[in-house]
Amino acid sequence: MRTRPAFPVRSGLGFLFLFLAQALDVALPIEAQAHGDTVKVVISGQREGHVTTEITWENDGDAIDETVAATVNSVSPDGSRTMGPWRLVRDAGSRTGWSTAEVLPPGTWKVSVDVGFPSLGHGEKEIAVPVVDPAPSAATPSAAAPSGPASPAPSGASAAPAASGSAAPAPAGESDEGADRTVWWTTAGVAVIALAGAAGGVLLRRARARRR
Repeated sequence: MRTRPAFPVRSGLGFLFLFLAQALDVALPIEAQAHGDTVKVVISGQREGHVTTEITWENDGDAIDETVAATVNSVSPDGSRTMGPWRLVRDAGSRTGWSTAEVLPPGTWKVSVDVGFPSLGHGEKEIAVPVVDPAPSAATPSAAAPSGPASPAPSGASAAPAASGSAAPAPAGESDEGADRTVWWTTAGVAVIALAGAAGGVLLRRARARRR
């Protein structure tokens, strides 16, 4: 029993069907291979110790929409220290930026990135992580002068400048003794003057009496 095709080849619909089938067979491999079978990995450096990279398709440089499965390994120049393997996570707000959640300690590191999905990719670079000074602590308040009025200077200190321009007063004992001496000499002088006046008066009387 012979069967007839749904769309005879000689008919217009048959030619259209064959054309679409062949075009679909050709388009699918082209679309699958448009980005290529490798990815480009560029290690751009570090950000506060986080390894930063740019990952795109090798052939056309387009961003990779799929999740990238990659490992990051770091080794010191002398090989004494190694860090990793760490995975990459996409940077917020970026289509091509990827970085590590972990942080490299200060120093020089040879970093290598290996991508396994969606295609293979590899990148290497030596980066330096600087030493970051710790944030300065809150400054302790210094001993400030009191806000109230200044306390008066000691009596001895305030009297010193005044005493430098004038003679120092005599002690109390010496002052009293000098006053006593002055009073004594004054009293003696008055007594001598009174005696001399009295003697003069006596002599003057006698002289008048003789004249008579």
